[in-house]
Amino acid sequence: MKHKEYYIPFSGLKQGKHRFDYIIENKFFESFGYNEFNDAHIELNVMLNKTSTMLELDFDAEGTVNVDCDLTNEPYDQPVASELQLVVKFGDEFNDDDDEILIIPHGEHQVNIAQYIYEMLVLAVPQKRVHPGIADGTLKSDALDRLAELGPKESENKEDNDPRWDALKKLLTDK
Repeated sequence: MKHKEYYIPFSGLKQGKHRFDYIIENKFFESFGYNEFNDAHIELNVMLNKTSTMLELDFDAEGTVNVDCDLTNEPYDQPVASELQLVVKFGDEFNDDDDEILIIPHGEHQVNIAQYIYEMLVLAVPQKRVHPGIADGTLKSDALDRLAELGPKESENKEDNDPRWDALKKLLTDK
């Protein structure tokens, strides 16, 4: 049983709300073959609302993952927060085609939430990862110095300007 700690046994629970707390570390992501995080520490709360016909799961995660900046390759802690609602219904056979509705066979007595946790947290991390020190200018690195050196230089000479552009700029100011 892979990820056995993420199985929620609901058959012995009374109807109503039940809370499950998890700490998600980097080894959780590595078990899925996902190696883009240097480290992870995420607190996850799962609220299970059991009714006579279905289960409602509300996931609420908050924490940080340590990732490498896309511009400088410097590691930094990226804050992560995410929520997910999942409805578990009972049917003739297992069906997880819908992102928000999971159908499990009538005889089941537990549900595995590991895949939903994994997808929710990986999607919560921004696609473009930029160190916060770049925006406020506090990060000093060789890569940033080299980018600034190779970047486009602003022309301070008016003589370098193309006169055709000056005529177009005049149109903008003549309103």
